[in-house]
Amino acid sequence: MLSFNRKQYSNETLLNLYRAIVKPRMIEEKMLILLRQGKVSKWFSGIGQEAISVGLTAALEKDEYILPLHRNLGVFTGRDISFSKLFSQWQGKFDGFSKGRERSFHFGTNEHHIVGMISHLGAMLGVADGIALANLLKDEKKLTVVFSGDGGASEGDFHEALNTAAVWELPVIFLIENNGYGLSTPSSDQFKFKSFTDKGIGYGMEAYKIDGNNLLEVYDTVRNLGNSIRSKPRPIILECMTFRMRGHEEASGTKYVPQDLFELWGKKDPVSNYEQFLLDEGVLNPTLIESIRAEFKKEIDAGVEEVLNKPEITPNTDYELNDVYKAVELPSVTKTYKNLHDVVVLPASENISKKRYVDAISDGLRQAMEKHPELVLMGQDIAEYGGVFKITQGFLEQFGKGRVRNTPLCESAILGAGYGLSIKGMKAMVEMQFADFVSVGFNQIVNNLAKSYYRWGQVADVVVRMPTDAGVGAGPFHSQSNEAWFFHVPGLKIVYPATPSDAKGLLTAAINDPNPVLFFEHKVLYRMVELEEEVYDDYYMLEIGKAKTVKSGSELSIITYGAAVHWAVAACQEMQIEADIIDLRTLLPWDKEAVENSVKKTGKVLVLHEDTLTGGIGAEIAAYISEHCFTHLDAPVMRVGSLDTPVPFNLDLEENFLPKQRLREALYKLSNY
Repeated sequence: MLSFNRKQYSNETLLNLYRAIVKPRMIEEKMLILLRQGKVSKWFSGIGQEAISVGLTAALEKDEYILPLHRNLGVFTGRDISFSKLFSQWQGKFDGFSKGRERSFHFGTNEHHIVGMISHLGAMLGVADGIALANLLKDEKKLTVVFSGDGGASEGDFHEALNTAAVWELPVIFLIENNGYGLSTPSSDQFKFKSFTDKGIGYGMEAYKIDGNNLLEVYDTVRNLGNSIRSKPRPIILECMTFRMRGHEEASGTKYVPQDLFELWGKKDPVSNYEQFLLDEGVLNPTLIESIRAEFKKEIDAGVEEVLNKPEITPNTDYELNDVYKAVELPSVTKTYKNLHDVVVLPASENISKKRYVDAISDGLRQAMEKHPELVLMGQDIAEYGGVFKITQGFLEQFGKGRVRNTPLCESAILGAGYGLSIKGMKAMVEMQFADFVSVGFNQIVNNLAKSYYRWGQVADVVVRMPTDAGVGAGPFHSQSNEAWFFHVPGLKIVYPATPSDAKGLLTAAINDPNPVLFFEHKVLYRMVELEEEVYDDYYMLEIGKAKTVKSGSELSIITYGAAVHWAVAACQEMQIEADIIDLRTLLPWDKEAVENSVKKTGKVLVLHEDTLTGGIGAEIAAYISEHCFTHLDAPVMRVGSLDTPVPFNLDLEENFLPKQRLREALYKLSNY
């Protein structure tokens, strides 16, 4: 039996908590019946753990965000989401929260201030940091709560998110449901410490441990901690001890759990114990219990009948394809000015000055900060130091520490925080010190940022700046071309400018775009004096997704991007080849129309990139040309890329790795075909 202390709480509060915990239990029981009847396909049961979700949700203010897990049904019912709406989601109906594209609790709803999980455990912890950061920057006096299981706390995201929250003093509770198992793996195989409260001192934050089955204890603890955090923002670890009375999901069973644990925790059932307490207190009586349960049963039964009778989704391919990105509204006014094509937002004046690639990027970023007060910059060494390439030098003095934030070395948490800021209606620019380092934040980009809008209509308004590529003798961990890693991921946009004017106009457009954009910047181009060109001094944007004809010719077409644009121009001048040189500028989505028009014009095509040849973006473009432009070809489509090796450090080896000489050989072969 559990021991309850009602403290000062009124009968009304106690009764409301009872209603809040009975409803998810009754839904759970109904779902298990439907599962056995074959009417639902899968269910993750939270029976035995309901007091945590219910107590927490009741203790928070309605507009404070919660980031729950599979077994936190009480969070959703506690935010007054109807059963029929939830059941539509679980059944994959169009009017669920994700239009049939997700199952169970893999969705969010800003209306109810809930951000659901993805299957990669730990990934939402950094997102909670971003939401809490927005609370802090907006001075909202709010807190955020994010759930983790004891098993999920073994993920690196757990450390990154807690460390970042501690350093930034973010108003967030990291609630750990310690039920003793990660699927079938017991805690003894997960960690050696005795309690998660031991971690508090290591992160420099408070940590508390409570009985997660005691509804009143959870409610009272979170209520008091919440009041404290609102007045003094800071992160807190809250460990809730509990037990999962059913399998990880029903198909997995529970044979791996000793039977005596079920007997022990069965006596601590959060629903029956609290019900008995209220009966003893005279707050409940059998008639009232029957009335409450009858009310919920009616809602649940009606919801099941309603949803099961709804039609299945009829797939519409065009609708699905058009719902991957949020549409970008751009002014219809365009203008061509010297080296710029299709300026979609004109500058206030036509004042121009010569700028290097690095200066144009810095200029565009600064003006975007001025135009978008909700934009926050995050990255390693970007504040006082100005970034390793000095892009953000002087930004701290102009925009302050709130918006120009040095980060700990934790790419995953910071990318997640960018997503969290976006959920709160803000914008984020995250600088990878080198594009190579994005590998440790890969999950956030491909599974959170990229899929967010398609999954539940939430934009991921994040730009990731990526200093990239070789040519400076930096070796295999600072010189990789990794744009192809992300080219396969729907929902992302990939931009890669080759000139200062394009760099500024496309960066401002990327920041204006509500979709996640990876913005690649070639390190060698940053300070090339010979690359200087006239660039508008005022703010302007170029349209993402449009290629540019750098040089017109009828002999052959070169489809390329980045530094390879300049290699192509130099090689054609040297070899006196009249080539159509197409700078893609945007790699995802890439400009198929521009490529097709050039191919039809010349009949010969070479696809060139700095990335290694195998599996590069050029392979997709070459395949597309062969499939859609075959009748216009007078020669095989050729590709030129770097060697299929890691990038070497030695300058001579690096020069051999790069495709500059092989480009000339291919041009000679193609022009003479």
